[in-house]
Amino acid sequence: MKNFFHFSAALVILGLISCKSAPKFSDVSGKEWKLIEVQLSGKSIGFDRNTLNSEGFGDIFTLNFDAERISGTGAPNKYSAPYTVEKDLSLKVSPIAGTLMAPLRQPEKLKEHDFFTYLQDAEKWNLVGGNLQLASKAEDGSDVTLIFSLDTVKK
Repeated sequence: MKNFFHFSAALVILGLISCKSAPKFSDVSGKEWKLIEVQLSGKSIGFDRNTLNSEGFGDIFTLNFDAERISGTGAPNKYSAPYTVEKDLSLKVSPIAGTLMAPLRQPEKLKEHDFFTYLQDAEKWNLVGGNLQLASKAEDGSDVTLIFSLDTVKK
C-alpha cells in the first residue's frame, strides 16, 4: 500500500509538471509589441529601446494583433496584413501592405524590408518569459527568431 501511495504521488507530480499550459493568443492580441531582439544564424541583434527613444526611433519595429490583422510600424512605414493562427501555435501571415515613405534614417542593425520579410514568413508564435517570439525564415532559408516585448523602456 505504501508503494502504491508513493507511485500515485509521483504520477500526480509528473502530471502537474508535464501539464504546462500552452500560451493563449488572447495574451498576445490587443497589445503593442516592440522588437527587442532578432536571432539570425546564431547571432543576436539587440535593440535598446531606451537608445532608440532618445534618438527619435521609439516607435519603429512594432507589432499589433487584432482579430483579423497584424499591424504596426517598420522603419518608418506603417504596415498591415491578414493573419491566421492555429491551436499548435502556428502562424500564417498574408502579404504585407505598407505605406511608401522613404526613410530619412534607418537603424543599421535591421532594414525595414528584412523586418517585413521575417514577419511575413513567420511560422510559429510563442510567449517565453513574457516576451512574444515569432519563428520565421530569412530569404536564404536560415532560421530567424523575432523577440518582442511589451515593457521596453526602463524608468
